[in-house]
Amino acid sequence: MTDNDGRWERDVLEKLAMEALKEQRRARRWGIFFKLLLFAYVTFAVLVAVDWKSTGSKEGRHTALIEISGVISPSSDSSAEKVITALNAAFKDKGTQGVVVRINSPGGSPVQSQTIYDEMRRLRQKYPQIPLFAVVEDLCASGGYYVAVGADRIFVSKSSIIGSIGVRLDSFGVTGLMEKIGVERRLLTVGENKAMLDPFLPVEEKHKEHALQLMQEVHQQFVAAVREGRGKRLKDSPDLYSGLIWSGARSIELGLADMVGSLDFVAREIIKAEEIVDFTQKENIAEKFARRFGAAAAGAVVESLLRASPALR
Repeated sequence: MTDNDGRWERDVLEKLAMEALKEQRRARRWGIFFKLLLFAYVTFAVLVAVDWKSTGSKEGRHTALIEISGVISPSSDSSAEKVITALNAAFKDKGTQGVVVRINSPGGSPVQSQTIYDEMRRLRQKYPQIPLFAVVEDLCASGGYYVAVGADRIFVSKSSIIGSIGVRLDSFGVTGLMEKIGVERRLLTVGENKAMLDPFLPVEEKHKEHALQLMQEVHQQFVAAVREGRGKRLKDSPDLYSGLIWSGARSIELGLADMVGSLDFVAREIIKAEEIVDFTQKENIAEKFARRFGAAAAGAVVESLLRASPALR
């Protein structure tokens, strides 16, 4: 046998050994990957089961709770879509003896608030045997109060902040600053009023008047809802719809609220069903898990696949 033949055999054996080693590594990586995948699946299933179980039983007599917390907007947990879904589920439940909307909100979108208010009024008519109450925590202002007046009665703490029955439009102007730093505004529009209230342009009086008229219309809709919801309980005060805020104690005197009372008080003493079942449409553990770890998990899967398969590199 020649030296070349010996080298050739050694090369073949080395290549076979290296390929076998690579195959073992690939198999080990795939094994780790599938083990991790199985672990993630089991963990996910357990979290979903725990989250489902934590919602509590809806059997038997209970007070249904819907939370409205934070800004009322289409993208928040207090959106009209989520609140209305919760309201309908609460009223349809056979064990519901009364519904409480607990509010801690500075307000938000007038459209979202009005949509919730309209649905509350509709459900009150559809289920006249089920009372609907609002319980205010720290703050119930503007759109938050818009929602509250859709209830049969409003309960507050003496120190709650209530009111702000008004409409505001926030903007800013930087025309003077632009002149100082030498910035030229270049804007093309089709329609003479398309740039109305542009912060980079001086305010035109006709645009200001139009905006105020629009805000006045929305304010009148707000006022009409308050009067419809509160009726004769409202006191005749010129400041009632001026945008002012009051304490919970003062709001009772003005007829904006009915009496002092917490969620537990209303459930126990008013509805007579101490068990409270939360129908609030919250982001559950599964959704949180998917949102927080979905991107990281996807990255890990791709990396594992790339490591395991050279063809994908």
